[in-house]
Amino acid sequence: MPPIHEIPADAAARAETLRTQLAYHQKKYYEDDAPELSDAEYDRLFYELVALEQKYPALDTPDSPTRRVGGRASEKFEKVTHTVQMGSLTDVFSYEELRAFLARTEEALGYAPEYSVECKIDGLSVSLEYRNGRFVRGSTRGDGFVGENVTENLRTIKSIPRILPRDDIPYLEVRGEVYMPHNRFETLNREREENEESLFANPRNAAAGSLRQLDASVTAQRGLDIFVFNVQAAEGISFSGHTESLDFLADAGFSVIRERELLSDADAIVRRIEEIGEMRSSLPYDIDGVVIKIDRLSDRAALGETASTPKWAVAYKFPPEVKKTRLLDIVVQVGRTGVLTPNAVLEPVRLAGTSVSRATLHNIDFIRERDIRIGDTVYVQKAGDIIPEVLRVEKADRTGAEVEYSMPEVCPSCGGPVFRDENEAATRCSNPACPAQLLHSLAHFVSRDAMNIDGLGIQVLKQLREAGLVHSPADLYNIKEEDVSPLDRMGKKSAENLVRAIAASKDAGADRLIFALGIPGIGQKAAQTLAKRFGDIEALFTSDHDTLCAIDDIGSVTADSIIGYFANPEVRHLIDRLREAGVKTTYETTVQSAVLAGKTFVLTGTLPTMTRDEMSALIEANSGKVSSSVSKKTSFVVAGAEAGSKLTKAQTLGIPVLSQDEMLAMIHHTE
Repeated sequence: MPPIHEIPADAAARAETLRTQLAYHQKKYYEDDAPELSDAEYDRLFYELVALEQKYPALDTPDSPTRRVGGRASEKFEKVTHTVQMGSLTDVFSYEELRAFLARTEEALGYAPEYSVECKIDGLSVSLEYRNGRFVRGSTRGDGFVGENVTENLRTIKSIPRILPRDDIPYLEVRGEVYMPHNRFETLNREREENEESLFANPRNAAAGSLRQLDASVTAQRGLDIFVFNVQAAEGISFSGHTESLDFLADAGFSVIRERELLSDADAIVRRIEEIGEMRSSLPYDIDGVVIKIDRLSDRAALGETASTPKWAVAYKFPPEVKKTRLLDIVVQVGRTGVLTPNAVLEPVRLAGTSVSRATLHNIDFIRERDIRIGDTVYVQKAGDIIPEVLRVEKADRTGAEVEYSMPEVCPSCGGPVFRDENEAATRCSNPACPAQLLHSLAHFVSRDAMNIDGLGIQVLKQLREAGLVHSPADLYNIKEEDVSPLDRMGKKSAENLVRAIAASKDAGADRLIFALGIPGIGQKAAQTLAKRFGDIEALFTSDHDTLCAIDDIGSVTADSIIGYFANPEVRHLIDRLREAGVKTTYETTVQSAVLAGKTFVLTGTLPTMTRDEMSALIEANSGKVSSSVSKKTSFVVAGAEAGSKLTKAQTLGIPVLSQDEMLAMIHHTE
């Protein structure tokens, strides 16, 4: 194994970049239920990191995303430590890789074993535990070792038996995949669209979001279902094979996967995968591949497992599904920041489990580069089964009746002039009072991470707009109970609660207010950084480019965006009105001391009694700075259990490493 200093700098840097990207996208997928990457693109990054770690083993750190199964357990739920690790499967993407796996297992065992070939359900993996025949606990996979206790939510799934036919089994733990059937998913999204709520990207995300609701009654309304696919642990009963165990589970009342066969010949397995691929679009639930696993349990034991994946099974992943359809029209949607986004109106086509009738075309450059015209025959896919997009045009199908598209010269919402943003490919509406922008801007202003006005959803905002009561965020602070109580689905109590929530939001602080304003390029972190640096929003009206660029997390383009935003007279008027209404425009720091002033800390690993967020808050409260990456500017690294590449880099650079207790001692001036 080459020492860390012998690894090429570009390889180490690329591995660090990949780790950061994968950790981010794992969180978006497993914890936030809001993936941003296609499965194929995520897999490409994942296996690039695997290849680097195999070539340079010193890069394979304990905290590498390649060792993680899923996401961390949410702080919202009680944590459950799994008695049996809920691991993941090795993915294969070609028949060559699949045949290589089959050849390896046959060579290792000395004969061709039987494999259970079954659909891979695209849902959320859970554990169900039974004691003396009664369902006692259910949990999510989490990181494979620790998950979330979602027992009450799982009780709302009708196909999960509460009591088993046999009570002579002291303990039984089974693993299953919670999913949302296609018909329920389409109904749910139709309801959300009618209420102008954000739509779920796909059934998997809808299922994950529904199962992790704090209110089990919400889960009950979502129509979730489950397939159980494995016995994790059992007392008082044993099995010789996987199929035998599934037959037992079916007899006990569990829903088990029906599309499965026992096969031993490689050609037959490949044919079965192709058959499942052909039936994929007709199934009432989403699948993203086929699982091939050895049936005999003694053979599994002989082959064993790696740290996170068994050697006796693989998952063949289907490539993204592509369908051909006709582009009927191109319509423009105006977003919160005034960006005009062209969208393709399509002849409805079944794609990745849902009916697709629209797809994003991003911007005019995207349309021109692909020579997309109204009336074209186009190929469409869901990027990782998430966002519908137009891949390419079938120019051979053109008749000459197709029409080239140009962006509108005026905003389709307000009729105001539009302009092409010099810094990006976006076309924007120049009217700050544009109705389309205003409704989306108001929704952002009141959202949880902004001013956090509970009860002020899009439907209420829309009614307030239609009643002529709200033309600006500042108007919200003039709302009275008698204005709200007559609205649909409100009433006196709801009106009281809403007015109380509006009043409470006045104390949100400058950081939340800056984020709520919706300044292009300014997210939560940048908003907090600006609030800390300037103390009061007022100072941003006179900030200059050099001052802004000198701030961490603020680049030249973002600085220009801030300056341009605060140069608008309408913004001046808005801030004045908010201040007059009693909204705080200052940032109230929670600094307890200056003991860590001038010091930069990086946190890594799992701390004994604190989360990293809690430690970060404590460091910042004592005037220290927390960074996400180790560099020569890092003062200290605080390391917990399973600390990985950041600890290695700190040791290489000679940066002092502290334990949690040493960090607390530094803050509290103790030995």
